[in-house]
Amino acid sequence: MGETVAGEQHASRSAVVADSDHDRLAATTSVLDGAGFQVFPASNAASMALHLQQHHPSIVVAENALAHGLRSPGVPVLLLLDAQESVDLEQVESWRVADYVINPVRPGELVHRVETLIGRATERARSRGEIEALRESLRNVSSAIRQTNDPQLIAEHVVRGFGEALGADHVWFATFRDERVPSIRAQWNRPGLPLLPARLGESENIITETANRLWAEADVLAVADHREDPGSKIAKALREWSGELKPISTALLPVGEGASAMGIILLSTVRERHDWTRAEIALMQHVAGNVAHGLIQGHLISAQQRVLHQLRQLDKAKTDFLATVNHELRTPLTSITAYLDMIQDGSGGPVPEGIRKMLDVIARNSDRLRRLIEDMLTVSMQDGSNLDLKPVDIDKLLQVVVATLRPLAESRHVSVSFTEATEDIEVTADEAKLEQVFTNIVANAIKFTPEGGRVGITSAMAASENGGRAALVQIEDNGLGIPEHDLPHILTRFYRASNATSAAVPGSGLGLAIANDIISRHMGRMAFDSILGSGTKVSVELPVGGP
Repeated sequence: MGETVAGEQHASRSAVVADSDHDRLAATTSVLDGAGFQVFPASNAASMALHLQQHHPSIVVAENALAHGLRSPGVPVLLLLDAQESVDLEQVESWRVADYVINPVRPGELVHRVETLIGRATERARSRGEIEALRESLRNVSSAIRQTNDPQLIAEHVVRGFGEALGADHVWFATFRDERVPSIRAQWNRPGLPLLPARLGESENIITETANRLWAEADVLAVADHREDPGSKIAKALREWSGELKPISTALLPVGEGASAMGIILLSTVRERHDWTRAEIALMQHVAGNVAHGLIQGHLISAQQRVLHQLRQLDKAKTDFLATVNHELRTPLTSITAYLDMIQDGSGGPVPEGIRKMLDVIARNSDRLRRLIEDMLTVSMQDGSNLDLKPVDIDKLLQVVVATLRPLAESRHVSVSFTEATEDIEVTADEAKLEQVFTNIVANAIKFTPEGGRVGITSAMAASENGGRAALVQIEDNGLGIPEHDLPHILTRFYRASNATSAAVPGSGLGLAIANDIISRHMGRMAFDSILGSGTKVSVELPVGGP
């Protein structure tokens, strides 16, 4: 059994020996064979390359001349040099693990050099494997950080991920007093170890200063063994802060953005020494960068969510207020208009002509107040009301709107014309709400058109932006027009153009906003083309198939 195991071990190690000197090739082959290697001899470069391809040896032992031009063998290389030969250092560097000996080589030295190179290659492969495993572990930490906007959850991912990946006993994370990030504390400890204090206490200043210095220098404070310098400033600060913590190895990693650090990650071992490698430090810094970005983004998103929540509460309060005000206003207004109608009808006796004119003014303003209350009620209910969809003949609807508003136009000496489409236009829509849309737009055009002006309405079938068919209604007037700086805000609730205010044109600033809300809910769109002093054209496009 023992001989079989030994034989397996010998067979698992192999060497390609390349030398153009047949005697030296035989001698080297004999020495390595005696040391337990399976040897593949080669007397030229072509034979050496073939053996490398077929056998994947543990090592290559080659004459310098034959090894010249050898590219990335993937195994350690031992060069055999004559006394006067020189080494191509650039080529040797490309082989990663390589060495050389001067001929003639003593058998013991040859075996020792070969064993040493194989050992170095094995250690290098092990170290590379550990680094790759660490990289994968910390890549998972970064991935977990990117998948959340919760700052506290980010911190918990970091402390656990660092602790498990780097073999630490304690990992502690804290943000400083900084407006860019919320106050966060998180820690991870190996089972059985006590928790560290949640606050930095009197050590906060020195640790903050250390973090800012490290951040400015793009560095990490890595102490392999505090026992070698127990009186260092940072060691003292850690002891004063932690109480029971007696760290052997420590790494302080700043977390920052811009000009200063905004937090720190502390890793400590208390059982055995940890020699922090450059690869570990580089990977930790990379993750710390992701942490900083995630914390800032998470903080901003949290702030935006709070603002959004407050805006929703304010919007609800506004809607509730409008609904309450509408109810409180409509009740007395209904009573006022009822008694006004009775007086005008003569229920209380004959009304003198002078008084009748006063009553007409009261009636007009009561009607205006009623429309304003209805508009406010529409605004307060707009977002939550459903559409009653059915086929609607656009031209018939527009005829009703024109007939309804003709008295208003005649009272202002404005002509209103309607040109029907050359084909029937039927859309799937809420008829009552579309009537409200066109009533608001046409009434608006009449109000902003001076005496003797005109308002023209046309309808047509058109192609929509998405390639479908749409009804296109255009209302054009030759009135005041809209100032250019007011156009971006004209659909905002309660917004009134500056020239409307200066010209004392009555209105609440709700008509167009309500119309736009309704059109948007029908998946349509409104557009304005206006020249100050020349008039305005409003275009309304509605998809034939409905929303």
